[in-house]
Amino acid sequence: MKLASIDVGLKRIGVAICLDGKNIFPQDAIIRRNREQAAHDVRGALKEWEIEKLVVGLPLDGTSSAEMQRRIEHFVSLLQLDIPVVYQDEQNSSQEAKERSVGIFKDKRDGKIDSIAASIILERYLKRL
Repeated sequence: MKLASIDVGLKRIGVAICLDGKNIFPQDAIIRRNREQAAHDVRGALKEWEIEKLVVGLPLDGTSSAEMQRRIEHFVSLLQLDIPVVYQDEQNSSQEAKERSVGIFKDKRDGKIDSIAASIILERYLKRL
């Protein structure tokens, strides 16, 4: 099954794909100008890769997660997908992504760390299966 994961943020959306059930590849992050444009870009990427299931990172740590959860679920509804969507706890995935990439990336605004966080979310999901 071809899977993708997204790490939805207010400025960028990290994206990762897994086309063979084993190997996960971070993709270029989607820079968010507005919700509609970001939803269009995510939808286009999912179609391009022929993704069969989307894994969405969701904060379940309790600190301000209710508001972020509402925003993420609203964004996912804008995608209007006809594939299954599952949610995976993303707690500390961004911090782990930063730790994994220490000394590698200089510009934090390019979204590479966001896409590594999406990869971590997808790794966690695959470990649950």
